[in-house]
Amino acid sequence: QFPEVVPLNVGGMCFTTRLSTLRRYEDTMLAAMFSGRHYIPTDAEGRYFIDRDGTYFGYILNFLRSGELPPRERVRSVYKEAQYYSIGPLLDCLEDVQPLKGEKVRQAFLGLMPYYKDHLERIIEIAKLRAMQRKARFAKLKVCVFKEEMPITPYECPHFNSLRFERSESETKLFEHHCEVDVSFGPWEAVADVYDLLHCIVTDLSDRGITVDHQCIGVCDKHLINHYYCKRPIYEFKITWW
Repeated sequence: QFPEVVPLNVGGMCFTTRLSTLRRYEDTMLAAMFSGRHYIPTDAEGRYFIDRDGTYFGYILNFLRSGELPPRERVRSVYKEAQYYSIGPLLDCLEDVQPLKGEKVRQAFLGLMPYYKDHLERIIEIAKLRAMQRKARFAKLKVCVFKEEMPITPYECPHFNSLRFERSESETKLFEHHCEVDVSFGPWEAVADVYDLLHCIVTDLSDRGITVDHQCIGVCDKHLINHYYCKRPIYEFKITWW
């Protein structure tokens, strides 16, 4: 039997709320915990103890009380807490606002990218290996990012794939080669361009605590056939480890 007003201790942070607030949505962890079917330990002051960091628990309570959403800069963190407490309505609301809504669009684009996550790991591993071998603070590597699989002639429109001429299989093979780089990203079919993918790469590396700078250092000048050259852009990535 729980009191109408429930004192809580969430990871050392104290909160007070109504029992009806905790039971607002039936299919949540909090509703199950305070349903009377489970034992909940209390602290020395009699507060019901939840062994979880309470930094963002106030935002959870505010949503249960009035449907209030957290400020944008707290959305990602509160989303993780909503996942932990299985608060479906809050998850649905947060997925429909920035930055999570934008992240869904970004992931839809990255879903078109073959081996994107594998290539990210390769960047990290190569940079780490080179830094350790050279006992250096940073490491540099070359990365090719290209949207078009084959070079485009002046007679083919670079912006609309539907207007490009079709090449035979034998002609296509003449253009197959691997640029002399450490990692290659591409090709893909979407409106998003090379700079959008570069932004994704840098963002995902930064989210893992990796300091990265990049700059374009030219294009691949590999001669393919006749007047065709590769011309894929080459970027130098600098990974700083400390």
